[in-house]
Amino acid sequence: MDERIIISDACVAEGAAWLATADPRLAAALEATGPLPLRRRKDGFEQLLSAIVSQQVSVAAANAIWNRLRAAKLTGPRKVMWATEEELRACGMSRQKIKYAKALAEARIDFKALRDAPTDQVVATLTQVSGIGVWTAEIYAMFSLGRADVFAPGDLALQEGARILFDLPERPKEKALRLMAEDWSPWRAVAARLLWAYYHVAKDREGIR
Repeated sequence: MDERIIISDACVAEGAAWLATADPRLAAALEATGPLPLRRRKDGFEQLLSAIVSQQVSVAAANAIWNRLRAAKLTGPRKVMWATEEELRACGMSRQKIKYAKALAEARIDFKALRDAPTDQVVATLTQVSGIGVWTAEIYAMFSLGRADVFAPGDLALQEGARILFDLPERPKEKALRLMAEDWSPWRAVAARLLWAYYHVAKDREGIR
């Protein structure tokens, strides 16, 4: 696999400098946001379980549920597989999310193998699991695997950040934003960080947990 991996703040800074040179509007956004965060996370089961927890709830609610799961020691695949629905519901998980969490535990994904797999294959593998969509898979590739050239155009905060920055009449749909992002290759993951940061500055809201 010859995809660039983001491992440090220096990598992010290199990507940001490239983007600023490529498009004056991205340069203006970078001026407004200042240095972009690394946002690297661990890879593995816990990160995807955390992503399932975060679906369709606020950052604060997701954090509260996650903290209860951790306190109950219900963040590992075996523990989730063996947990009763009542135990998981007590942590704040909905019936649907419990189904997804158990599907993830039962999928027995080889997370180490994903580290060396092409991004397309990572997305294809993860989206086979019920409850893991393309957005979640792309976020995992971006932050847990450090892929420099992956984007998540289904993300509403990215869509809104792009609308404001590029002065678009409406929020671009996923397909349109994916097309726009092609201009930001090979640093699409840094462009995503920039748009999230810009969204935060423009709206004073967190774009992603």
